[in-house]
Amino acid sequence: MAEQGESPLLKYIVKNPEAFANNLARVVEQAGKAAAAYLKPREEGSNKGEFAEDIANVVKTFAHVGEYWLSDPGRALEAQTKLFTGYIDLWSTMVKRMSGEEAQAVAEPDPRDKRFQDPEWRENQFFDFLKQMYLITSRWAEDLVERAEGLDDHTRHKADFYVRQLAAAVAPSNFLLTNPELLRETMESNGENLVRGMRMLAEDIAAGGGDLKIRQASPGTFKVGENLATTPGKVIHRNDVCEIIQYTPVTETVLKRPLLIVPPWINKFYILDLNPEKSFIRWAVAQGHTVFVISWVNPDERQAQKSFEHYMREGILEALDVVEKATGEREVNTIGYCVGGTLLGVTLAYCAAVGDDRIKSATFFTTQVDFRYAGDLKVFVDEEQIRATEEKMKAKGYLEGTKMAAAFNMLRSNDLIWPYVVNNYMRGKEPFPFDLLYWNSDATRMPAANHSFYLRNCYLDNKLTKGEMEIAGVKLDLSKSKVPIYNLATREDHIAPAKSVFLGSRYFGGPVTFVLAGSGHIAGVVNPATKPKYQFWTGAPPAGELDDWIAKAEEHPGTWWPHWHQWVSALAPETVKARKPGGRKLKPLGDAPGTYVVIRA
Repeated sequence: MAEQGESPLLKYIVKNPEAFANNLARVVEQAGKAAAAYLKPREEGSNKGEFAEDIANVVKTFAHVGEYWLSDPGRALEAQTKLFTGYIDLWSTMVKRMSGEEAQAVAEPDPRDKRFQDPEWRENQFFDFLKQMYLITSRWAEDLVERAEGLDDHTRHKADFYVRQLAAAVAPSNFLLTNPELLRETMESNGENLVRGMRMLAEDIAAGGGDLKIRQASPGTFKVGENLATTPGKVIHRNDVCEIIQYTPVTETVLKRPLLIVPPWINKFYILDLNPEKSFIRWAVAQGHTVFVISWVNPDERQAQKSFEHYMREGILEALDVVEKATGEREVNTIGYCVGGTLLGVTLAYCAAVGDDRIKSATFFTTQVDFRYAGDLKVFVDEEQIRATEEKMKAKGYLEGTKMAAAFNMLRSNDLIWPYVVNNYMRGKEPFPFDLLYWNSDATRMPAANHSFYLRNCYLDNKLTKGEMEIAGVKLDLSKSKVPIYNLATREDHIAPAKSVFLGSRYFGGPVTFVLAGSGHIAGVVNPATKPKYQFWTGAPPAGELDDWIAKAEEHPGTWWPHWHQWVSALAPETVKARKPGGRKLKPLGDAPGTYVVIRA
């Protein structure tokens, strides 16, 4: 804070012009390295870039919105008048403030919006003006999309999503000269922050093969197998699509019925084994479960033709064979997470059709089997975009992990993109060493055949709950599966919205226990029993609308983990002597977490 009588402008004046000039020269030097890192793979042909295609899609979508407003002069005038009225009101309040009068703000950010927390956004009239002008304009643009008539649902969804992305990108908090905190730090350090930031930018473009791979966790802080994924166990089986890990028991007796976990292949399984405190896997072992986990391969061109059917047969069904060899048990409890849960749902329907009764219960973590309300990921799914994705996958046989990672980050760009752009490349600070975000950036590739099937059959055509999906020539009917279901949704999920998970509950043929957890897709699941951060809700069987279910549900403090354990252990409470990994029939191939999980995309 400036001393009494000192001009507040002094905070935004260069302290050492000579040092500042030297640092600007260093910034230019680092910028050249960043440009070289961007251009080199494009000159070599290893990165052809897709920016023009993405922009064309955005422009085409906005054209539909613009057509509605510009086709009628009266509507166009109405839209312009609304925007300019907001600007005039803002100008009027600024004039009042300049004359010393009290003036009510025209636009205020959401209290949860972290971008405008610095006091200068309120106290400094210049920055307050920028903030309010931005809020007025962005909200006006969102309103144009909402009020445009004649748009189909998908086009409106895309337009709304793109407007929000554009608004997030142009926020004044993202730019040096319009962010008071950034400007102060730059002046105080004579631009040293910009030198560090530009160096990190060059490094991250090089790490992304010509595309910016934003670092979300400090590099070198974490290593899988050393301080991540450390629960003791053995790899007891390996094939072209996965490794099967069995974990070492820590109790003298265990539940007779083993537990098989099917994680998503869009990310790596160790989200459930981040560290000893957060590890669901370690906790489940401590509760007396014999835990098996599928660790999916990080595929390359060799897995190009591995389809959903291959992942079912060589993943889940082969894992059931492995579990039986290792334990002597045919009956298995299962857990599926996200797309791993979707595959598990498909497997349940397939097993019901062919008479395979080995799976005796299924737990779903934030899983969709019906995709009507699949959220903002549907923005990326239509015939035109899927065809374009399939064409790109043909060249290599897989989809680059960075593409899906970027799409997931865009769902929460104000949390997962722009804060890191500001912190890393403008403030020049390494991100906080956070294990969950390290995992989030540890992207995996996806086989062309598998990903194409998933996009078309689930997101585009929603075939599973319609009874139209076919696997291995078998038409699937999810209602024919009668196994008990524990269906977990999370209240703030942007990937598998709670409404979508809740709707999917009605398509299972067996009894469904629906549970709603606080927080989102990851934190709502990884909510450890030792230090829980969020609550959960239980209630009646899932029927009707989610909001009605929530209104009558009972809220519980803490994590849902013990509630699940009580549910699953009651299904088959018999216990036996603890089993060592592999049993007598399978020789361990190596220690957990195995080899597939450490392959980087």
